[in-house]
Amino acid sequence: MDVFEKCRGFYSDPAIAESMGYPANPQRAKELGVYPFFIPLDHAEGTEIVIDGHRLIMLGSNNYLGLTMHPAVREAAVKAIRDFGTSCTGSRFLNGTLRLHCELEERLATFLGKEEAIVFSTGYQTNLGVFSALIGRNDIVICDKENHASIVDGCRLSLGRMRRYRHNDMQDLERVLKACPEDAGTLLATDGVFSMSGEIAPLPEIVALCEQTGTRILVDDAHGIGVVGGGRGTAHLHGVADRVDLLLGTFSKSLASIGGYIAGDKATINWIRHLARSLIFSASLPAPNVAAALASLDLIEKEPERVHQVNVVADQLRTGLKNMGFDVGKSVSPIIPVFIGNAMDALKAWRFLFDQGIYVNVAIPPAVPAGQSLLRLSVMATHTQEQLDKVFAAFLTFGQSMNLRDSAELG
Repeated sequence: MDVFEKCRGFYSDPAIAESMGYPANPQRAKELGVYPFFIPLDHAEGTEIVIDGHRLIMLGSNNYLGLTMHPAVREAAVKAIRDFGTSCTGSRFLNGTLRLHCELEERLATFLGKEEAIVFSTGYQTNLGVFSALIGRNDIVICDKENHASIVDGCRLSLGRMRRYRHNDMQDLERVLKACPEDAGTLLATDGVFSMSGEIAPLPEIVALCEQTGTRILVDDAHGIGVVGGGRGTAHLHGVADRVDLLLGTFSKSLASIGGYIAGDKATINWIRHLARSLIFSASLPAPNVAAALASLDLIEKEPERVHQVNVVADQLRTGLKNMGFDVGKSVSPIIPVFIGNAMDALKAWRFLFDQGIYVNVAIPPAVPAGQSLLRLSVMATHTQEQLDKVFAAFLTFGQSMNLRDSAELG
């Protein structure tokens, strides 16, 4: 059988797409005008974007603090290009480590209250490298079922086993921990702020359970850094940073760049530095990206009101949507899901809001379970009241149109 046959079928055969969990194959979704992926942006100005000449309010970016367009961040990146060029042309292991990398690592370790940190080229590579380096044949990684895909993939690349517990369910976690063999090394991995639901992991309870069994703890705070805990993430929010072994995060959200990091004790970070294949065998993070992350870290420390403001905006949007009758789940962060249910309805909802000048993200199977499709909204500290008013008006119109449709179906 031709190994490429499934590729052609996925694009053209609805049955194949449906068997893979998609509500429609890409071609059919495009024909219906509800294909929401890989849309090229002509221009981006932080809270607003331009697509095909049309201006939309950006409500789908992880630019939580609005720093991607900040003059200090942009100038730092430009200066780094002048000083170091556009690429390091090598891996961190060999010729690709700059003084800037070391400065960022030292700053992150201090900021997070850890002994040492190391920087990877992407957040995804960070998880691939950390888990494959740490987890051996006799080790077990214990994961929340809603952890990010990069954690799952990192576990799959390791030689150990993965055990999963129901999302934020401490009774189920206790069951999984007790079922682990006493002679196995165990590491618990959880998102700090969950990327789809906007919920926060109950770290005090997790830490208490793990300490009973000698289980080490890693928190992936890709969506927590710059957002909660005074910008230092969920472990600091809960006051347990000194009891969480490893803090992992990315620069592609609040830190207005790209890349990832892992922070912890010196011995563990040194082990990862020499054994993480995604670090050793990948080109290092270019200087302008490192400089942008450093400048963003400066702003988080100097202007803590940004962290406060993004949560103020999120609370206002979440409350307003709730009052309109939308299901926003248990979100307590700048990530706000709007649960739709049916996948095709979610695609149509995305298109409706797009036509109203609001850009949101949509999550459908297989990214979410069947029947749990949603719109994923995320706010920035720099969203204005005028923009929020336009968002509320669009959702009000959307809600009214849905009610009319539901009434027609019932009739």
